[in-house]
Amino acid sequence: MKSLPCPCGRARSYEDCCGTLHRSFEESGRLAAPDAEALMRSRYSAFALDKLDYLLATWHASRRPAALAPNEAGMKWLGLEVKRHLRQDENHATVEFVARSKQGGRAQRLHETSRFVREDGAWFYVDGDIA
Repeated sequence: MKSLPCPCGRARSYEDCCGTLHRSFEESGRLAAPDAEALMRSRYSAFALDKLDYLLATWHASRRPAALAPNEAGMKWLGLEVKRHLRQDENHATVEFVARSKQGGRAQRLHETSRFVREDGAWFYVDGDIA
């Protein structure tokens, strides 16, 4: 059986890309993204695949919502383009990205510069500015 491509857009299978980060969390509760860009990509894939526990776990505790709703019926994630990954220092980074989706036949585009922080070796999404 051929592996499905990763939703994050890298030229790798889901199993060899974001799937490794999702599985690490599901099996051990460990967040294993090596940098903010990898976490951003794995979060996009988690949105596409409705992995809500992973999304909540990777949200920084200072900004984490109490709960997330699954994708609405008919929501389709179409692609992710990472425009920039800048590391300010060892524990702070930003990732600028464009995420595309389609809901009810209507295309949507989210252009955001997200802030990330690393605590105790794990990267977390803090918040972002929408362009």
